[in-house]
Amino acid sequence: MLRDDITAAIRRALMQELAAVGYGRLSIEAVARRAGVSKTAIYRRWSSKLDLVLEIVVAAAHGKLPALDTGTLRGDLALLFQVVAHALRHPLASQIIPDLLAEAARNPTIDQTLQSVLRTRQHEIGGRLIERAVRRGELPAGTDPEAAIDFIVGPIYWRLAIARGPLTDTYLDTLVESVAVGLGAGPAVPRPRDGAGPRHD
Repeated sequence: MLRDDITAAIRRALMQELAAVGYGRLSIEAVARRAGVSKTAIYRRWSSKLDLVLEIVVAAAHGKLPALDTGTLRGDLALLFQVVAHALRHPLASQIIPDLLAEAARNPTIDQTLQSVLRTRQHEIGGRLIERAVRRGELPAGTDPEAAIDFIVGPIYWRLAIARGPLTDTYLDTLVESVAVGLGAGPAVPRPRDGAGPRHD
């Protein structure tokens, strides 16, 4: 029987080693040293470093997210972006994800796995978000979910993997409004200040 604590140690070591050296220089020997286990312990669980890395990626992609249902499209977008930004601000994620995206261009197996798990996750989360917004009347009934999901997640991936810019709160607030308007929700209605209300002169 495989011990869960050893499996967890190997997964942690993999993430740290992947962040330190990248996929191309990653070795089972180094992961084993970092985890304090033998190479045999790893090979009992995974047949290669590719299998090990892909299993971690798939597990991370299917991690539990909070219920993204705030009652408004902008609220849902804000919460989704905050959750994603929190995950991507982690030093390991910020180093590993760009490296894997680059490696995917050279390795068809990694590319196919990333495409499969990421698209499935995007449709699972984004599809529900769009469906609720259409049902509430915030988006037009003919909104294309496929294009909408690309519009929602695209800027985050661009910012992280290509521009390598910071995901600041100000940027995310601007992104929420830009995406909402771009999807057809119309501009946000300003809230009246405390004590202010319609005048009856």
